[in-house]
Amino acid sequence: MTTAAPTVLVVEDDPNLRLALRDNLEHQGGYAVEEAATVKEAREHLSRRDFQLILLDVMLPDGDGYALCRTLREEGMSVPVLMLTARTLEEDVVRGFESGAQDYLGKPYRLRELLARVGAHLKRSGGVAPTKLLRFAGYSVDLDRRRVETPEGAEVELTRKEFDLLAFFLKERERALKRDEILDAVWGTDVVVDPHTVDNFVSSLKRKLKWTSASRFSIQTVRGVGYRMEVERGS
Repeated sequence: MTTAAPTVLVVEDDPNLRLALRDNLEHQGGYAVEEAATVKEAREHLSRRDFQLILLDVMLPDGDGYALCRTLREEGMSVPVLMLTARTLEEDVVRGFESGAQDYLGKPYRLRELLARVGAHLKRSGGVAPTKLLRFAGYSVDLDRRRVETPEGAEVELTRKEFDLLAFFLKERERALKRDEILDAVWGTDVVVDPHTVDNFVSSLKRKLKWTSASRFSIQTVRGVGYRMEVERGS
C-alpha cells in the first residue's frame, strides 16, 4: 500500500483560483486536497478531519482569514496556516503572523514558489511531500517505485512503456496531445516508431486499468490530433 498523501485545506472564495490551487496541489504535488469558499465551510471541513496544512485567503464572504486563524489558535489547533492574499502591505503581513499564520504569500504568486513553500511546511509538520506520487480516479502512481495501484490497493502490472505513457498522460491531463509529441516524450526523439504504435499502447493501458464507460477517467481519441486524458473533478 502507498503512504497516505498529506492533507491540505484550500480556503478561497474565488472559484477559478480555488480550482486552480486544487488542481496544482493534487496533480503536481500529489496532495489530498479539500476546498472551502467561506469561513463556515472551512470550519465544517476542520470539524470532520485533520489537515496538515491550510491555505487561507484573507478576504472571505462571511469573515476574514485573520479572525479564522486566530480562532483556530485559541481553540488549540496547531495546523500550519499559509495565507494567500493580495494584501501585502507590511501591516497586513504582520497582522497575519500575529493571528497565528506560519507563512504569508502575496497574490499573484509563482506556482513553483507556492509548491515549494507547501512542501517545506508539510515536512516541518511531519507530513511527507510526495512530489513523485500522482493520483487519479482512486488510482495512485508512484513515479519513484514505478508502481500503479488500483483504488483497492492492488498492483497494476504495466510494461515500462505503458507506465511511461500513463505518467505522461497524467502530467499533461486535459490537454490534447499529438501522437508525435507522445512518441517523443515516451519513446524518445532519437527512436523511429510508427505513430500508430501509440494506439496499441493506449488500448493495452485502458485494458489493464479496466477502463469502462462508467470509469471516472478516460483517454479520449482526438480526431486528427492524438489523445487527451480526462479525469473526473475531485477524483
